[in-house]
Amino acid sequence: MATIFEHRALKLRNDLPLVYTAMSKHLFYFREHISQFVLDNGGVPLNPFMIFGYFMLDTVDRDVVRQANNVIVSRADQLWVFGAVSDGALAEIVQAKELGKVVKYFGVIASKDIVSYSKEDVPMEDDVRDKRHLL
Repeated sequence: MATIFEHRALKLRNDLPLVYTAMSKHLFYFREHISQFVLDNGGVPLNPFMIFGYFMLDTVDRDVVRQANNVIVSRADQLWVFGAVSDGALAEIVQAKELGKVVKYFGVIASKDIVSYSKEDVPMEDDVRDKRHLL
């Protein structure tokens, strides 16, 4: 005899896009707001700073975390970039573009508002400023 189980969650089966959230370490403190923004805009956030913290407090080799991030980027439907592009975010953008993923850019204004950017207007951190052509 089959047991019937009912729960609200079983009725919420929308097919929402998985969104990898690429961002500089300078926005680490804003990670939850970025995840909220993705949820509010119809996506499911795959936020590396929510999953692994900041490199898991260096308890594992950073390349292990980078490899895990690469796997998440490959499985995500889209990549949304927040704030100035860092070298790590640029690597994620390059990977997403190679895989044909949708890439969107957003700025974080005064630690509370998120606005859409065109590729041409996205700020770049100093060490990748000359790599804008990769966006």
